[in-house]
Amino acid sequence: MNYSYKGKILISTPDISGDIFSRSVVLVIEHNEKGAFGLILNKRNKQMSNKFKDFFEFKIEVYDGGPIENDKVFFIVKGKKVTENYTEITDEFYLTEDIENIISNILSGELTINQVKIFSGYSGWSSMQLDNEIQRKLWTVVDVYNLDYTLPNDQTLWKSIMQNLGGEYLLWANSPEDISLN
Repeated sequence: MNYSYKGKILISTPDISGDIFSRSVVLVIEHNEKGAFGLILNKRNKQMSNKFKDFFEFKIEVYDGGPIENDKVFFIVKGKKVTENYTEITDEFYLTEDIENIISNILSGELTINQVKIFSGYSGWSSMQLDNEIQRKLWTVVDVYNLDYTLPNDQTLWKSIMQNLGGEYLLWANSPEDISLN
């Protein structure tokens, strides 16, 4: 491995269809010779969101981080570090699994729900798997550009990034989700 995609955004190409990665925007948190770890930023999980709503008196959106270990919960937090167990994403954002500290800080008002994005599961690749998928053009790699990882995003994020890339990506952005209908 000569290059790390850590901190980059992966945009799924239309070649990935029919699964969780169809029209996905993935933030790569870690990438090294052992493999890669990331979170899908734009796929809401209605079932998990409803479960969290039962515990709180306010609406909480939970996102599918990926197809692996859906029983695990991850948080991307913006701003103040309220736990010692975290992985820095940028100067402004970090990732943690410390559910107790995050929930406690939301309930106490130290963090607002708008500073936190919750994920169920994650996206993972074995050694060289992500590199091979990128070579096969299943993913387009985008340098991060002022993206607030805690914003509530949906499918419009994928389309918006595709449009900003221009060229052939404009065609993909405007294609139907089921490309056989084209």
